[in-house]
Amino acid sequence: MLRYALRRLAWSIPTLLLVTFLVYLALRIGTNPVESFKRANPRATREKIQQYIDVNGLDPNYVLGYFRWLKNFLTGEWPRSIKGSREVWPALKDAMANTLRLGSAATVVGIVFGLIAGVLAALRPGGKRDVFINTSAFVGISIPPFISAIMFQLLFAVYWQRWFGESLFPTSGVYPAGHSGFDLFLMLKFMALPTLVVAIQIIATYSRYMRSSLLDVLNSDYMRTARSKGISEMRVLIKHGMRNALIPVVTIAALDFGSIVGV
Repeated sequence: MLRYALRRLAWSIPTLLLVTFLVYLALRIGTNPVESFKRANPRATREKIQQYIDVNGLDPNYVLGYFRWLKNFLTGEWPRSIKGSREVWPALKDAMANTLRLGSAATVVGIVFGLIAGVLAALRPGGKRDVFINTSAFVGISIPPFISAIMFQLLFAVYWQRWFGESLFPTSGVYPAGHSGFDLFLMLKFMALPTLVVAIQIIATYSRYMRSSLLDVLNSDYMRTARSKGISEMRVLIKHGMRNALIPVVTIAALDFGSIVGV
């Protein structure tokens, strides 16, 4: 098992190099970063332009340029943005913190409520509750987050303010303009709307996962054996059903947590 894991890990290195080279190649062929830099910085000197070329690995030879970019990336000499020649890392760090915060909150909320909805749907398959949850899940999966975001902003900000004189949730930012320091409740208020938008598809997806997994478990032989021993239905569901139904769901959840940055 260890040998297999090490072999797979070793293969991931050339795979990663190939993927990054293809991305680098696509960006170089499709655009001209040097010309874009000149247009964004019309007063840039030749030395500044050459520095931009060196740091970003924009050598005329694509292979040499890629390895120059890779060396700079591994040694911490990250490229600068085209506009204003700002350093990438400070801007990336700020954006990553907000992304991790939003992604983590949305994933946790989505998984918890998705599991609850899946259990409620599986307890009475084919019933009104099951049909309602399944229909809601299909709708939630089908609507892209950017459409949900616009709809929720209109409902809870624009129209809510018309109806009640004040919007229910802020529509941008983590804190109000000019705010300093850490305020948990204020941050949660600002994060509520985007968290809900991102969590909708997660709730819908995990309700389907949990429903399917729990239905398979409820129809298994060991569940019938547990019922025949006189154990209460609630205890059978929690002790035997939920434990086994959660195994594939937890595996999927672990993979989703690893992709939070891409939410």
